[in-house]
Amino acid sequence: MRGPTRREFMAVTATGIAAASLANAANTEGKPVHITARDYLADILYTRQEVDDWFDGKAFPFSRHDPELGWLLPDARFADGLDGSISTYRYEMDNGPRKMINYADQPCRINTYGDSYTQCHQVSDGETWQENLAAHLCEPVRNFGIGGWSVYQAYLRMRREEARTPAPYIILNIYDDDHYRNLDSWRNIRVHKHPQHIESTLPHLVVDMKNRTCAERPNPCRTREDYYRLCNLDWVAERFKDDFVLSIMLAHANAKGGNPEAAYKEIQDLATTHGINTRIDASGHMDEAAQAIFNEAALFSSMYLVDKVEAFARERGKRVLYVLSYPAKRIAQRLNEGTRWDQPFVDFLREKALPVVDLMEAHTADYAQFSISVEEYLKRYWIGHYNPLGNHFTAFALKNNLVEMLDPKPAPYLPM
Repeated sequence: MRGPTRREFMAVTATGIAAASLANAANTEGKPVHITARDYLADILYTRQEVDDWFDGKAFPFSRHDPELGWLLPDARFADGLDGSISTYRYEMDNGPRKMINYADQPCRINTYGDSYTQCHQVSDGETWQENLAAHLCEPVRNFGIGGWSVYQAYLRMRREEARTPAPYIILNIYDDDHYRNLDSWRNIRVHKHPQHIESTLPHLVVDMKNRTCAERPNPCRTREDYYRLCNLDWVAERFKDDFVLSIMLAHANAKGGNPEAAYKEIQDLATTHGINTRIDASGHMDEAAQAIFNEAALFSSMYLVDKVEAFARERGKRVLYVLSYPAKRIAQRLNEGTRWDQPFVDFLREKALPVVDLMEAHTADYAQFSISVEEYLKRYWIGHYNPLGNHFTAFALKNNLVEMLDPKPAPYLPM
């Protein structure tokens, strides 16, 4: 069965689809409506049938429940690959990494973590950037990526997996939307559930920008019985009434719904509570002001996590290579306008002198070698996520940095 692909429902902006849909509904009579937290949450409740079907593996086939991390991935085949082909996704037993193909019988010293750009959604097992690297280096590379995850989820899985299948070298791939995902206590607040994925509750970070601190919070719903509470508006309204991402979404919804007074209040409360300086005026820029607050908090959360990852690695004698990946639209923005929204995070990594492979800069340099339009360039590498050529590009964009880090060098780089 074809059905919607993961690419089709993950193509969501940082402002989310939930705010826009609710705002449009609120504005149907041509007059501003104040969208409250309860209004918003009433629109995203689960049904008990949806909860049962997900836990029993009868619906939402992209994912399966994990009490700590939110979800993991089952073996699957989706018609989401190059030219409409079927991609095959297999995973090692006991919630392990994606199936290793090249040099799988050899000792592994490289573990990779991140979201779908690490998992390599929309290509089959042997087409991932990890398998490209493994074939070139003549040694295996484990792939612990999970589509839709935050940097925080990747960090938590790193702690789990390094206790049972440790490796001295770690590649942490941080994707564009992962910064925002760190702050999602319930992904369904920002991205509505979809026939393939329920958008579950998550372990997350609570940011205090006034004091420049982050607090780690466990997954608020860990069992089936917990998920039944997500069908109850009274419980949901009480549990998420002070949620940071919900406040952002309400500001967006009211701004889009033509209620600047309600949007202003949401944004002013956010700015005051979190000590974030942003320009707020009455000239129609409420949406941008809300996003500026979200951007600052999201990037700060990832800075906090990089410090956690570095401390974790130092304690265990590991080395970490950071890879920054992006959707096609962000690369297009860079190539067309020369701008990027995450510059403070890039500066943070550079100031700490951490080993980083910035795929935005790699694509900028690569594009300079072509005499084609930006649109034509993007089609070479993306079909939503990277196609096989995009995964090959990733592998060889980071290859030199990885080889420089490895000691001893991999077989192809040893003297004959």
